[in-house]
Amino acid sequence: MDARPTLLVIAHGSRDPRHAATVSALCARVRALRPGLRVEVGYLDFNAPRVPRVLERLSGEGVRDVVALPLLLTRAFHAKSDIPAVLREAAARLPLLTVRQAEVLGPSTLLTAALERRLEEAGLRPGDRRSTGVVLASAGSSDPEAIAVIAEIAREWRRTAGWCAVRPAFASASLPRTADAVRALRAEGAHRVAVAPYVIAPGFLPDRIAAGAREARADILAPVLGPAPELARLLLRRYDRSVMAVARGQAAALTA
Repeated sequence: MDARPTLLVIAHGSRDPRHAATVSALCARVRALRPGLRVEVGYLDFNAPRVPRVLERLSGEGVRDVVALPLLLTRAFHAKSDIPAVLREAAARLPLLTVRQAEVLGPSTLLTAALERRLEEAGLRPGDRRSTGVVLASAGSSDPEAIAVIAEIAREWRRTAGWCAVRPAFASASLPRTADAVRALRAEGAHRVAVAPYVIAPGFLPDRIAAGAREARADILAPVLGPAPELARLLLRRYDRSVMAVARGQAAALTA
């Protein structure tokens, strides 16, 4: 049995088949980057297998240590409530299995690097940055902490990347919407407006972002992050951080 903890990627799930296909492609890229690491996928809703069933199977196969990594860009309701509740319930039924929840993916410079990759794939040239305003379009949340994080990412991305401006926008729960943010950048004098979806997989809310970009006639609409290599590396970074935190805790206990 491999001594390394199994990586369980926890995705939300969607009725849109593109969602699960994207998650599968991303996990395949993670496996390619870390040969021998066992990488499993579990869903909270809509898709199979659900997280409890995956954990039951792993326990039955003799796995004793799992790092559960939320496939989420912000620490909002799912990371704070849904996922911990699912993991607590599983732990009560599977006493031989230790499950540790890793940090969410964002914020990270790897994510902004992936956003820049997608914008370039959509036609934006590196020399266009100073005349381009960017809409950082996320799914949205009712959690003030998550909204504040998106706003801070927008500010920092403008500072470090040299964009004319970066405005956050949200597909649900919060304002402004993508179309309104595009129009605001135009009104502020941006020569070019690009929309960068800050979402991992296609689905209903990313489609809403794209519709808003088209409605307001954005010059460039990037694809979702998808199985970007930066995103795969970030999953492994969060996994490693969780494993190292456990190792440090065990070492401290031995020397106490």
